[in-house]
Amino acid sequence: MDAANAAPAADSHDLIRVHGARENNLKDVSVEIPKRRLTVFTGVSGSGKSSLVFDTIAAESQRLINETYSAFVQGFMPSLARPEVDVLDGLTTAIIVDQQRMGADPRSTVGTATDAGAMLRILFSRLGTPHLGSPKAFSFNVASISGAGAVTVERAGRQVKERRSFSITGGMCPRCEGRGTVTDLDLTQLYDEGKSLNEGALTVPGYKAGGWNHRLYAESGLMDPDKPIRSYTNRELADFLHREPTRMKIAGINMTYEGLIPRIQRSMLAKDREGMQPHIREFVDRAVTFTVCPDCDGTRLTEAARSSKIAGISIADACAMQISDLAAWVRELTEPSVAPLLDSLRGTLDSFVEIGLGYLSLDRPSGTLSGGEAQRVKMIRHLGSSLTDVTYVFDEPSVGLHPHDVRRMNGLLLRLRDKGNTVLVVEHKPEVIAIADHVVDLGPGAGTAGGTVCYEGDLAGLRTAGTLTGRHLDDRAALKKTVREPTGALEIRGATTHNLRGVDVDIPLGVLTVITGVAGSGKSSLVHGSIPAGEHVVSVDQAPIRGSRRSNPATYTGLLDPIRKAFAKANGVKPALFSANSEGACPNCNGAGVVYTDLAMMAGVATTCEECEGRRFEASVLRYRLGGRDISEVLAMPVAEAAEFFGAGEAHTPAAHRILGRLADVGLGYLTLGQPLTTLSGGERQRLKLATHMADKGGVYVLDEPTTGLHLADVDQLLALLDRLVDSGKSVIVVEHHQAVMAHADWIIDLGPGAGHDGGRIVFEGTPADLVAARSTLTGEHLAEYVGA
Repeated sequence: MDAANAAPAADSHDLIRVHGARENNLKDVSVEIPKRRLTVFTGVSGSGKSSLVFDTIAAESQRLINETYSAFVQGFMPSLARPEVDVLDGLTTAIIVDQQRMGADPRSTVGTATDAGAMLRILFSRLGTPHLGSPKAFSFNVASISGAGAVTVERAGRQVKERRSFSITGGMCPRCEGRGTVTDLDLTQLYDEGKSLNEGALTVPGYKAGGWNHRLYAESGLMDPDKPIRSYTNRELADFLHREPTRMKIAGINMTYEGLIPRIQRSMLAKDREGMQPHIREFVDRAVTFTVCPDCDGTRLTEAARSSKIAGISIADACAMQISDLAAWVRELTEPSVAPLLDSLRGTLDSFVEIGLGYLSLDRPSGTLSGGEAQRVKMIRHLGSSLTDVTYVFDEPSVGLHPHDVRRMNGLLLRLRDKGNTVLVVEHKPEVIAIADHVVDLGPGAGTAGGTVCYEGDLAGLRTAGTLTGRHLDDRAALKKTVREPTGALEIRGATTHNLRGVDVDIPLGVLTVITGVAGSGKSSLVHGSIPAGEHVVSVDQAPIRGSRRSNPATYTGLLDPIRKAFAKANGVKPALFSANSEGACPNCNGAGVVYTDLAMMAGVATTCEECEGRRFEASVLRYRLGGRDISEVLAMPVAEAAEFFGAGEAHTPAAHRILGRLADVGLGYLTLGQPLTTLSGGERQRLKLATHMADKGGVYVLDEPTTGLHLADVDQLLALLDRLVDSGKSVIVVEHHQAVMAHADWIIDLGPGAGHDGGRIVFEGTPADLVAARSTLTGEHLAEYVGA
């Protein structure tokens, strides 16, 4: 081709080139990803997909964009270090749509998270009658305040005092402060009114007779310590429960006396529930009752905000509507003065319906959304976007979706691609892999056995490539020939949580029961709302594991305790020496293994500690050995190797071996014992939780989508684990969309027929074979298609 007809140089950048990526377990990975195409990354859980897509490509794109801002602005942004990679070429702006749960802040709702709430507030401030004022008057996060006073203003070299007043009309309900619920203390949990203080009436943890918390009341002189609390006069009871902080001499010491209720609210209730010690948390759960605010009926808004209406609907009514109904209501409004606002609001609400979230309402707290729902709510911002040539990065967008909804999700991914964007998807489901233009398969194994590219190309090539993913792509679980007989039933009567319509159902015990239905049909409401988590029920949900970079599988599962004791016994020293968070920690890095240097608004630098060389322990501790290994070598072992090590010989430790066996059972044999929890994928974290709960004494196990983040090859192992649990006499109830788990069930309960107020009913109960034969529900049709019936 002659120079005159050559393509412009700008058109030659049609690839994202990655060379020599070494983040986490990646082993010098090099790939070329086509732009403006849909690329799916597959591979077993822990093979390095997230390390390549999120920690390398997306992280570098975000870092480079952050560097375009001034140093002042960068100071307010999360500082990102450059990923470990030799070359990253052809990057475009990355928009990450991940599965991180939305913050559980009580003030955050679906409306505040998607701007739909902000648009509704402007709409009501313009069209609502009676007119209240600015959009702040409809916000439950803005309190009404007013004030007046003198201000000093400098004019023409003279200082002049002027009187100024101001007022802000907010929509926050003053009683519950915009939370919708008020907390009450159950006084029967604080004290036994039939006893006196000296007889031990106080039942609050830490208020035992003889302790200072108890003496504060018994020796205050404000009430008779030998009189039963029920006999107190009104004055004594007010002093005992509600008195304001007062300085006084008690037992010869100057102390501050305070009523029992404000003291408990300040010392216990003001703290984060997750950070409490277990016995305090248990007390708080017993003593605190949350009731709907009587002033605002749970709407969070002032009476004035609820009185302003458009076409007979207040903003509280609008936010409580199912979004699909709200979209229909907004479509009926015609007002030229706010036409652009109405168009934008309609677009956002229609996106909810299109993405399969039409069953939510705008007042739904965002902390109650599942991982899949949270991811789709984040997608809504991008669906109507007119940006092109952007890289969208998705983390298993099919999570929490019924096969029926997966097809809709596929359509959305293809639409984003067809607008001229690059779409990168980390995914295990064959239905999503099937729409890929390009597939990158990582493996061959997980952890240290993974981190290499096994296949790169189109879908047809993957099927014949002989990789683990390619071999399992067409796997189909067959329906069981025979199903187990139940040993009893868990009766649920008149369940009305969320959208359930007075559901009556008997969940069989002693078998594997699968609860199915489209997203939003009421599965979680039925299971978590009607099966009380008591002595015999073990619930493993998808809530994220809380843990710092010091936490690892050994600390989280309690495995480190027997290991420390075994080392201590073998060497005749105390166990605390073998903890990197305690006495054995390297003094230079405090047991972190790395030294962090904070560079203000620039990315901080983590360098391996020179003294312990990243081992985290003091040199003297590493001289102590068990079975020929020191503690740092043991923590560097994968679970499978450690199970052999502690199973026999000099290091034989039955308690450690039992925990390691459970970790191997859930498919985590490749994890190293000391790997920080912050580096685990979502699927790995849920299986880690499952492993810790397998030791619980429960008779009923409730699992919420245990196939999340599982590769096709690992699903068989999960099914074998569920079978073992049932065969050992447990009852297993699984909320699941994966057809392989449905086919393997002994009993299926299908909810529907639709989502939101179109769901909440039982549409099928019976064996998987009956469901396939009847094909009477959406689930039945998809399962029949899956098993080839």
